[in-house]
Amino acid sequence: MATPSELLRSPAFADLPADQIEWFLSQSKEVKLKAGEIYVKQGDPPDWMFVLLEGDFEWRGDFNGEIVVITGKVGDVTGALPFSRMTQFRVTGRTTSPARILRFPSSLFPELIQRMPELVKRLVGVMTDRVREATRLEQQRDRLASLGKLSAGLAHELNNPAAAAKRASAQLRETVHRIKEASLQLGRRELTPTQKAEIEKLESSFMQNDSPPPDTLTISDLEDQIDSLLRSHGQNDLWELSAELAQRGIKPATLESLFENLDAGTARAALVRIAASVEIASLLNEIEHSTSRISELVRAIKEYTYMDQSPVQNVDVVKSLETTLTILNHKLKRGVTVQRDYQPVPFLVNSFGSELNQVWTNLIDNAIDAMGGTGELRVRTYRDDGCVVVEIGDNGTGISPEIQSHIFEPFFTTKAVGEGTGLGLDTVQRIVRKHKGNIQVNSKPGDTRFQVFLPLADATA
Repeated sequence: MATPSELLRSPAFADLPADQIEWFLSQSKEVKLKAGEIYVKQGDPPDWMFVLLEGDFEWRGDFNGEIVVITGKVGDVTGALPFSRMTQFRVTGRTTSPARILRFPSSLFPELIQRMPELVKRLVGVMTDRVREATRLEQQRDRLASLGKLSAGLAHELNNPAAAAKRASAQLRETVHRIKEASLQLGRRELTPTQKAEIEKLESSFMQNDSPPPDTLTISDLEDQIDSLLRSHGQNDLWELSAELAQRGIKPATLESLFENLDAGTARAALVRIAASVEIASLLNEIEHSTSRISELVRAIKEYTYMDQSPVQNVDVVKSLETTLTILNHKLKRGVTVQRDYQPVPFLVNSFGSELNQVWTNLIDNAIDAMGGTGELRVRTYRDDGCVVVEIGDNGTGISPEIQSHIFEPFFTTKAVGEGTGLGLDTVQRIVRKHKGNIQVNSKPGDTRFQVFLPLADATA
């Protein structure tokens, strides 16, 4: 049987008058539990408040597919609490050792409030701590989920140029071998200075060809023409060279001089070397482009996270937006066009590290989702008195008037279970307020705009 001394050891009941303790005990029921026994299930109505008297306890629940486990200890007051809006238990309570609990019915909460006001005051504090901890766990989960999405997208973005560079370097090795063999064959032949100059001239002109590549139909026509030219001079097995030269936009007429000034064997060796030189130039350009893309992404990641930079600094808003767009490029390129309308002067905002990037990420990501991944994203900056206004808009379905007043509330979401925690816009609002700014939304079908007002730094103002 539970005793007053046991109850007084709980922080919530410490130093309470004896008559109040006696009343609470008289209205409660002690329950003895075996190890592993469940005393409340997830989904049960919130009919009971529990005081943990003896043993080891845990709360376990499934939140959007993720199992959360919270340890309970002797002296805790848990379960339903006065003034709680809980409609059902969100977790299952079980013991991990033989245990005892005190069960108080929630139907007596009105009388409890009258008889034990100090206890109720303390329980409100317990409930506040519970909400704060739940919010912290959800925010942590939300950040991890966002990080996972960004990491997956960046891995894909980095993999494409890395794979292209690897593929080009493998082809480069083969092509270098070809040019070496062709050069050896030419070296065995007695070429006049004029013939050598003609080969080098053609080779140089083809490698320096910076004109844009022709379209597919033109390439196909050129390939047929070059192949016909080579066959007319007895070169029936150089169809692969025809494709390589056609892709560089080389005209058949420019190859005629090789066959006019050289014998068939020498012309063949020269043509193989020229084609290999052209392909090497193309492969080097591809490697350079791919590695530049990787460097650009790494630089964007460093700027996005403010790696190696001070935690608080003046941030160029447009640069911050562009960095975020680079990071989210894997989602944009699937069908979203970006319309930019930036003021020509830089707008500086005193910011806490990468927090502004987190604001732009959430707003842009929401806009992409609202458009179903296809549509027009509009990003605009302008000055309004002493503030810079960043406007992020989309032409999606819009936000219905019934829910517009709730979108910044914690845990409010219109997404399906498992697709959102409802903390994205709450996080946005908290960060904007931390920067002494505010955020507004205007929405109708086909035109939703989030406007973020941020005070300009002294250097800009």
